[in-house]
Amino acid sequence: MLGGIARSGFSRRRAFLVTVGLGWAGYGGLGIIDQPRYGTARGLADLTRHIPGGLDTLGWMWVACGVVAALAGLLVNCPRIQALGYAALAAPAGLWTGVFSAAAASTYPPAVGSACGWGAFTIGVVLVSGMDDPPPPHLRKGRR
Repeated sequence: MLGGIARSGFSRRRAFLVTVGLGWAGYGGLGIIDQPRYGTARGLADLTRHIPGGLDTLGWMWVACGVVAALAGLLVNCPRIQALGYAALAAPAGLWTGVFSAAAASTYPPAVGSACGWGAFTIGVVLVSGMDDPPPPHLRKGRR
């Protein structure tokens, strides 16, 4: 059985998936599709010229990845689905890291700040994905 919608105990890992997933969807919809910043458009120019639809397509990628992550966070006892959610969080951030790094090294040096920020966030997502939720209080060792 795949599990069910979140009804059991609170999970920090699932909460992370829901929170950041909704943030990703908002970033894609409001920050890329609706009103992309100049620095974002300029830093991604080397990529967008090869993608039909350009920034709109990339924005919808963020929305889709965010929705996948948020939905994965709502499922209980589904570690494979949650792993998919973490991959959905890491993929667009990792893409941004690579593209901004390339732009910073070549055509748009100010992209270095975005490359560092997105790189750190990608690593953070990977680290959180490998963490376990703490055991429930009744299973924890007593304090000494």
